[in-house]
Amino acid sequence: MYASQKLSLPTLGCGTWAWGNRLLWGYDESMDEQLQAVFDLCVSRGVTLFDTGDSYGTGRLNGRSELLLGRFAKEYLGAGKENICIATKLAAYPWRLTRQSMVSACKSSAKRLGRNVDLVQMHWSTANYAPWQEGALLDGLADLYEQGLVKGVGLSNYGPKRLRWAYKKFSDRGVPISTLQVQYSLLSTYPVTQLGLKEVCDELGIKLIAYSPLALGLLTGKYSQKGSFPKGIRGLLFRQLLPGIQPLLSCLRAIARSRNKTMSQVAINWCICKGTIPIPGAKTVEQAKENLGALGWQLDANEIAELERAAMNTDKKMVQNIFQTK
Repeated sequence: MYASQKLSLPTLGCGTWAWGNRLLWGYDESMDEQLQAVFDLCVSRGVTLFDTGDSYGTGRLNGRSELLLGRFAKEYLGAGKENICIATKLAAYPWRLTRQSMVSACKSSAKRLGRNVDLVQMHWSTANYAPWQEGALLDGLADLYEQGLVKGVGLSNYGPKRLRWAYKKFSDRGVPISTLQVQYSLLSTYPVTQLGLKEVCDELGIKLIAYSPLALGLLTGKYSQKGSFPKGIRGLLFRQLLPGIQPLLSCLRAIARSRNKTMSQVAINWCICKGTIPIPGAKTVEQAKENLGALGWQLDANEIAELERAAMNTDKKMVQNIFQTK
């Protein structure tokens, strides 16, 4: 039975939100060859967790991220193939109201992938706006696990209180929660630090996945107040946030220099040191190589404290996901 196989999670994963997203990330089909090279490089270097979602892809490209991942996984023949773990998130769309709607959604994802989903995740909790909708959707995830269609079940954007509620619901059926992913970076510590989410996950045996560990690219050091900004919504956000986060960027820069690493690598390594699995995105082989450079070394306690002090001194923080619950 599929569910009895162990879910294998590496130290670092790869987020694929940009794969198919025109609006925010400027995707077009000419990038596919480069994305395949990103996939191959990651797997060959032990980064075998790929996080996607059934809502990823703009307009007619909806589901594109899953289609590409399925194709890349099938065509990859190198080392680590057996460890590839594809994690998808099923959206809590308003028209998904029954447990069967989640089972069907996961089967559609599996069809796009051309293989079973390894880790199925609830993309967000409906607790903030339609709490009555959530129970049936979680039942659907548990059904998928019981039917052996997935190896593990995870959640996304849940805070400690809602997580405990979901945990109880699943454990009544003997279904473990493998993972929980939240927005987490030096610029976004709210659910983890302020709400104490890491302690709750440790207590319940749940692995914490950090999405947006580079704060949409703000922590890469590639953008400055005087330089060019990314297009669209990200550019607007960067204009607002960059002036207030200079102390943190200076600290990242100094540590990166002393370590002979890049700012991105330091920011990702910080997430690893905090006991999470970061899933930075990569659209190019260069970005993938840079992400991989966060592995194989660790920041020391002084550097971690310095970074956290600098983060505390920033005027601005990352915008929280509107679906993040308490």
